[in-house]
Amino acid sequence: MATRGKKYLEAKGKVDRGKRHELEEGVKLLLEAACAKFDEGVDLAIRLGVDPKKADQMVRGTVVLPHGTGKKVRVLVFAKGQKEKEAFDAGADFVGGEDFIEKISKGWLEFDKAIATPDMMGLVSKLGKILGPRGLMPNPKVGTVTFDLERAVKEIKAGKVEFKVEKAGVVHVPVGKVSFGFSRLSENIKTLLEVILRAKPPTSKGIYLRSIALSTTMGPGIKIDPLDVRNVLKS
Repeated sequence: MATRGKKYLEAKGKVDRGKRHELEEGVKLLLEAACAKFDEGVDLAIRLGVDPKKADQMVRGTVVLPHGTGKKVRVLVFAKGQKEKEAFDAGADFVGGEDFIEKISKGWLEFDKAIATPDMMGLVSKLGKILGPRGLMPNPKVGTVTFDLERAVKEIKAGKVEFKVEKAGVVHVPVGKVSFGFSRLSENIKTLLEVILRAKPPTSKGIYLRSIALSTTMGPGIKIDPLDVRNVLKS
């Protein structure tokens, strides 16, 4: 059985696992309980009152976090002709067509996000079995299949993240780093929650925000009161 370190146990001792905290209180507690020597990532987990098995209750979308995620994102763009220059000028790390399709088919995956122009999708679709399971396949629903490469690349570089409800009705999204501090983390979290609320399917009945939890890479989870979140976002 795995054992926890002294710092984790000290951090866990600061957290009442049965209590639902107000949002601001929860963010402050999260920062106080951060125990790692490195700059930990911060994640938000939201359990929604939806049935992901039903197509009309799928919650999916994107949001540009005002302060980004704190992670350098390597962007690959599938494009040709003048669009290649546009992608490079926008800040893409890798740009190409069949050359990168061949590299990926041989195992190269040194990128975090992929964008493609619509005319390239016939070729890119051949990589579905490789990119799909890893969440790297360009998708028009989240803005990664587009001719507007400048906007797409810059949004991802600026902190655009995707969210999609999982089978258990939970959405997991990175919202920053411990080093962001209270104000920047709070702004990112509120921005994400506002978008999640707006994405509520009309067919979803009853309580939509069932539970919310914040956690750092190495720290314990902190429960947030969904009712307080709704009140904060309304004010």
